[in-house]
Amino acid sequence: MSAVSPSSAASSPASPSPSPSGRRVSARVGAISESATLAVDAKAKALKAAGRPVIGFGAGEPDFPTPDYIVEAAAAACHNTRFHRYTPPGGLPELKEAVATKTLRDSGLRVEPSQVLITNGGKQAIYEAFAALLDPGDEVIVPAPYWTTYPESIRLAGGVPVEVVTDETSGYLASVAQLEAARTERTKVLLFVSPSNPTGAVYSREQTEEIGRWALEHGLWVLTDEIYEHLVYGGAKATSLPVAVPELADRCVVVNGVAKTYAMTGWRVGWLLGPGDVVKAATNLQSHATSNVSNVAQAAALAAVSGDLTAVAAMREAFDRRRRTIVRMLNEIDGVECPEPVGAFYVYPSVKGLLGRDIRGRRPATSLELSGVLLDEAEVAVVPGEAFGTPGYLRLSYALGDDDLVEGVSRLQKLLG
Repeated sequence: MSAVSPSSAASSPASPSPSPSGRRVSARVGAISESATLAVDAKAKALKAAGRPVIGFGAGEPDFPTPDYIVEAAAAACHNTRFHRYTPPGGLPELKEAVATKTLRDSGLRVEPSQVLITNGGKQAIYEAFAALLDPGDEVIVPAPYWTTYPESIRLAGGVPVEVVTDETSGYLASVAQLEAARTERTKVLLFVSPSNPTGAVYSREQTEEIGRWALEHGLWVLTDEIYEHLVYGGAKATSLPVAVPELADRCVVVNGVAKTYAMTGWRVGWLLGPGDVVKAATNLQSHATSNVSNVAQAAALAAVSGDLTAVAAMREAFDRRRRTIVRMLNEIDGVECPEPVGAFYVYPSVKGLLGRDIRGRRPATSLELSGVLLDEAEVAVVPGEAFGTPGYLRLSYALGDDDLVEGVSRLQKLLG
């Protein structure tokens, strides 16, 4: 074997110098875990692609197609040369105006178009809102169970999530006493979500007002996520917090989008509404992070929010039917306690009565282990409560076809019966 010449050695690329911390990935990003709900959905789809008859209850995604008139608006936008170019990073002016009009129509909250920022889905709206509000070490009160993205967005923005744990005995609703017990001198923001993902809980107008007045009294900001505003059942009504407490509007950021209401999860259009200075700061951030949201998707969203709610009503009727079916069937399983949700399209049953039980020779000790058993033995994909901050529970979405829903829960009944 020939020796390496000095000239060839000199031309070899040098090994990169280690960073001062020795890390290849930053601590900030390295600490972020992947979305558990998307991970479960991806695994279920991969197993299906491999030929296994998996039924997935994991993703929060309507099984309905996006309404035709919305799709047609997007197709037309593709031929509009205006949309072949950059547009304002904060959103198309006509969409911002339409979102302001839709917000007044649906919730009673009056905002100006200048108070609207169009984002790449609700997730970007949530992150940008926290990034605009939080300095390092600021605390955010987060009622649990919580959607997996909330605490990760808070941490990415430099904040500290402070969990307030609720359970089925209160209908997964946090009380003012619990929130006050979690408040410290570092508390800056309250996260308020109604209807809730993952529990389907909905605060009454009286409860919403009580919490809003508590936040106002203590000078807190509130980030309220209203993405499921139209998906309520059985006489429940979602109340927008700044409508219940108008004095709080100047310290409130509202997040919403088209994903759930119009079956547009893949179109990636959301928005945040709030005081002008916060919206301007978030818009500046977005101008460097992504620039404008896809113009074609914005055109589709414009058609969605400008239209009536006929398609939404039909979807809600189907979700309501599935809601009642899944609650009944789950409560027929010994060891499962499933409260009836009144919003969104999820159930969040306690499965503590199943833990430690023999299931085909396996004894799952946690809801995380139980979810693995259900996938392996029944080919049913669910999300464990660990993903939402409360072990001992499972989240199942009922935004899937009626036949698949019945078949999936029947498999669980057979396995666990």
